[in-house]
Amino acid sequence: MASPISSASPQQPLFRAVASSTKRIYQLLKCISFSPKVDVTLTHDGIRFAADHSRVMQGVAFLDHSLFTTYTLNWPENAKTTPRFQMNFSALLEALQIFGATDAAARAARTEADSYRSNLRNYRPDAFSHQTLGMPGTCCLVYLEEGQPLSVILEESDVKTQCNIVTYTPESPDDIPFDREDLTFKIIMQSRWLLDSLSELAPMSPARITVSALPNAPYLKLASGGAVGSASVDFSNGRDLLETFSVREPWIQSFKFDLVKSASEAMRIASKVSFRGDGQGVLSLQFMVEIEDGLVSFLDFRFVPYITQEEEESESESEEED
Repeated sequence: MASPISSASPQQPLFRAVASSTKRIYQLLKCISFSPKVDVTLTHDGIRFAADHSRVMQGVAFLDHSLFTTYTLNWPENAKTTPRFQMNFSALLEALQIFGATDAAARAARTEADSYRSNLRNYRPDAFSHQTLGMPGTCCLVYLEEGQPLSVILEESDVKTQCNIVTYTPESPDDIPFDREDLTFKIIMQSRWLLDSLSELAPMSPARITVSALPNAPYLKLASGGAVGSASVDFSNGRDLLETFSVREPWIQSFKFDLVKSASEAMRIASKVSFRGDGQGVLSLQFMVEIEDGLVSFLDFRFVPYITQEEEESESESEEED
């Protein structure tokens, strides 16, 4: 069966995108860098990066085509499939750091050391950034054809650096299922409140974090316990704290604390977060990140809960019946 790209000439790669700065791209991808590998899907609307951790946590960063000055995908728009591959995530992030992203990394380190982790401060260029100095530079992503390496070409002040990163067939299965038609609750709040809550719970060295969404007080509760002790954070239902609050029925699930904490970078750079839980107990955290030029990007995290005692008992009963 002929490939949809068979008619493309060597001068027309399967995919090519050019960005004037890697700072925004690097910051978004850094938020899902909890996995050494990343699954990449190329679409006409943008690039989808998905990281997975043992099928219990998934992070997705979507880079909209508007983030690039030039974006070309030589693939039929009505095709049932789109180009997809897997690659070494650490190698990609290191390549992006060569140009532009080093400034962002330095600012992030300073912001992390600051007790007041301002989102605005993280995006403010300093006097020596490429943007302030007006230094020319571009980052070009090129994917010649299926099975070929992804080339990251960085040009700055007449110096060109090309990094070819090997791609291979994706090993990870489909996304962690999340039923948007069966939402038990949906809560929208500033992501900073969530980050502060995890900071309050972290000193207890907890193994688990329990998320409770209730129709009545305490409405939203995050609780954890460890060898040192236990702690909890309650959120009242007020427009100044919870912008959107919708709970169909009580929803209480526990998750591994370190996995939820892996989304801390997204909590830090995002402006808002949407808490959602479905009937199967899967937790979705969707972050809205406001970037320059009035653009908005989204980061999506999904977490599979610990199995409850009731589920364990029902499973054991079904096995006995069999």
